[in-house]
Amino acid sequence: MTIRIFVPRDAAALALGAEKVAQAIAREIETRGLDAKIIRNGSRGMVWLEPLVEVETDRGRIAYGPVKSGDVAGLFDGGLATGGDHPLCLGPTEEIAFLSRQTRLTFARCGIIDPLSVEDYRAHGGLVGLEKAVAMAPAEIVAQVTESGLRGRGGAGFPTGIKWKTVMEAAGPQKYIVCNADEGDSATFADRMIMEGDPFVLIEGMAIAGVATGATKGYVYIRSEYPHAIATMTEAVKIATKTGMIGASVMGSAYRFDMEIRSGAGAYVCGEETSLLNSLEGKRGIVRAKPPLPALQGFLGRPTVVNNVISLASVPVIMDRGAAFYKDFGMGRSRGTIPIQIAGNVKHGGLFETAFGLTLGEIVDQIGGGTATGRPVKAVQVGGPLGAYFPRALFDTPFDYEAFAAKDGLIGHAGITVFDDSADMLKQARFAMEFCAIESCGKCTPCRIGSTRGVETADKIARGIEPEKNRALLADLCNTMKFGSLCALGGFTPYPVMSAMTHFPEDFSPAPMVEAAE
Repeated sequence: MTIRIFVPRDAAALALGAEKVAQAIAREIETRGLDAKIIRNGSRGMVWLEPLVEVETDRGRIAYGPVKSGDVAGLFDGGLATGGDHPLCLGPTEEIAFLSRQTRLTFARCGIIDPLSVEDYRAHGGLVGLEKAVAMAPAEIVAQVTESGLRGRGGAGFPTGIKWKTVMEAAGPQKYIVCNADEGDSATFADRMIMEGDPFVLIEGMAIAGVATGATKGYVYIRSEYPHAIATMTEAVKIATKTGMIGASVMGSAYRFDMEIRSGAGAYVCGEETSLLNSLEGKRGIVRAKPPLPALQGFLGRPTVVNNVISLASVPVIMDRGAAFYKDFGMGRSRGTIPIQIAGNVKHGGLFETAFGLTLGEIVDQIGGGTATGRPVKAVQVGGPLGAYFPRALFDTPFDYEAFAAKDGLIGHAGITVFDDSADMLKQARFAMEFCAIESCGKCTPCRIGSTRGVETADKIARGIEPEKNRALLADLCNTMKFGSLCALGGFTPYPVMSAMTHFPEDFSPAPMVEAAE
């Protein structure tokens, strides 16, 4: 029987040497005359163990990691081909604590299948949701997505079903599904992992959205910094069209749905849906005033669903298992699962999919394992560069949209960055303002000018120039940006600044400047 050895093709694994490992394995297979096949899968999401090599045995898949190319010969000597013991052996993959604690719905296949094999995708439950959808009335699909409680996983948390219903009921000769894959927040990589590790689940989710709303064309807007995701999605769309998953007859039905992959041009602001639509149309990526909403006048002025990758990739399991199954996970108005991305100064960084409700402390201390440096955790930023900094005093906050909002925070795209006690929170606040100043599209004054003045004011505080006056000025700038900006870039930049000032006041009280004596 042919031995199947899995080596990730995920960008994180590649950055850590997976390509060299795969080449070394190929050489050993040839040299030793083994009947073996290398499968380039996606990542399981345990970044500290990458490159993670797995071998299929009669006991299930056995994991080894992190593997360097120089380890490969020794692995084969130690019985890798049969799942033999070795210092790098982690045992059965599914029993690794970081994985076994998860509830994987959206990421159920990621790291398990060959990303570009339709046969693999079907064998692991793929396309059941789409098959059910084409046999239903559009309104029934929308009702099921609404009932599931699925909310936008891109950050805003808007109910997906309501957005779909608006587009379904809107009049227009052409409707569109646009997938926002411009994943630009720090500590976020869930979108990329899905596109590289299970691209057909995103295609299936978009096709279901098309059937539900009457849209016949879909676009995936991927940030240019994701070349591997762009290549994988482009190939997956070709395969999906060729096999009849999408195209002139979706799964043999009367529905049509075509797709294209588009690459962004490096602007962070294009993660905002109206800037993304402008960019998609070939225009400058600047924010549009709302109304009109994209659901009514979106791409090319037509009714358009704009959803994040994870929102769309969550739809197939809802259609397959039912709204009640999905809704059974989570808490409050936050239903289903959320892929939490753990990064920064942390021991066990990676992707952890779980139902809403774990506390921030559980995520950082138990799942993340605390800091990589071994120093105390000082702050955790949740929600990317525009997210609030939470001190340990707030670590009892459950991972839930409303719970975080009540503490003046936001979940965003569920990326969390851990900082130890060496972090200077004044510098972090300055970084937020500088980031906004650089990435602002320039359309609205609060964002464009407020962020620039914010950097200057933070610098004055750092130099001890009238610190009390400048702290008040910085807070006033934040208030203006929060309520006066056109989009979330300027509107959310105050979150990291104000949370740093509120929870870490000692970092905003440097010694006053002393004039040098003449």
